Amino acid sequence: MTAFIGYKAGMTHVLRELTRPGSKAHKKEIVEGVSILETPPMIAVGYVGYQQTIKGLKAVGTVWASNLSETFLRRHSKHWMNGKKRAFAHCKSKSDEEKAKVEKRIQENADVVRLVCHTQMKTKLKHLRQKKAHVMEIQVNGGDVSDKIAFCKSKLEQEIVVSDVFGKDDMCDTIAVTKGRGTEGVITRWGITRLPRKTHRGLRKVACIGAWHPARVSYTVARVGQNGYHHRTETNKKIYLVGKGEVNCTAEEYNAQTATDLTNKHITPMGGFVRYGEVKQDFIMIKGSCPGLVKRPVTLRKSLIPPTNSVAKEEVTLKWIDTSSNFGHGRFQTPKERRDTTGMLKRDKKAEAEA
Repeated sequence: MTAFIGYKAGMTHVLRELTRPGSKAHKKEIVEGVSILETPPMIAVGYVGYQQTIKGLKAVGTVWASNLSETFLRRHSKHWMNGKKRAFAHCKSKSDEEKAKVEKRIQENADVVRLVCHTQMKTKLKHLRQKKAHVMEIQVNGGDVSDKIAFCKSKLEQEIVVSDVFGKDDMCDTIAVTKGRGTEGVITRWGITRLPRKTHRGLRKVACIGAWHPARVSYTVARVGQNGYHHRTETNKKIYLVGKGEVNCTAEEYNAQTATDLTNKHITPMGGFVRYGEVKQDFIMIKGSCPGLVKRPVTLRKSLIPPTNSVAKEEVTLKWIDTSSNFGHGRFQTPKERRDTTGMLKRDKKAEAEA
């Protein structure tokens, strides 16, 4: 499989030792910003075969699983509550012979096979308060077409975890829609220089938008318009950690521990991620930022052009992961550390009294 869906939770920073011969910071400790993406297991609900034609890929046939969840069906219905709820009714009525016929057609004609997967909104991501699942086709690589079909059939109605697709120190591309900023002027949108102080009728403008002829404004001239909410792809982001979810950890396991920092803490900072909450499911940590704002789905794709430089080959060993509060100037890593310093607060006493 070549892709997965994650949900942007927020950012934090880590401490690690750089091991990159030739760099000035080689064998020195550095602090880097990282993004945390929650990646709960996805469910496979079908697979589709495509044939390569001179006009591009052409769908040969689709095979659907017998049981489809409500969150997936909601995505295909405009008015779920008021409608007839007939989505995929035709698929359920198909016999095994008809499915076998479609499968045979895919095997004989298809060049590309993709697995249809969706996220689990109601069971894994309740705090996002969304009932419609996010659906995507994930291309399956390796082997011939019959091997790909066998792989897809084995995954139907099964949970697919992020560790099946990505591993630590891999490189991936992030695809998402950037933060929307509405209509913006030319200074903010294109970064042009403001006009001098004494200009007539405003200074945050383009002074000359072109010559008399050609009698139209060129596309190269900065203009007012939509800024943000654009589809963007960032390539070759290093994966620092593929973490196990808090709900899957045992009492002795903590997903934010490192070999040098044995503090009992999970990846969620104190007070939760700003405007997101707690990360309970599996997650991945990537270097730097990624497009989109919190709660937005981000497509994680295996690199189309995998780099072969020292950055890609480097094995990252984290020394410390910051879990202090992101709401203010947080300085405590855990509630226990905060209580040891400040003592019992009024809210702590109240919580103990209620318990």
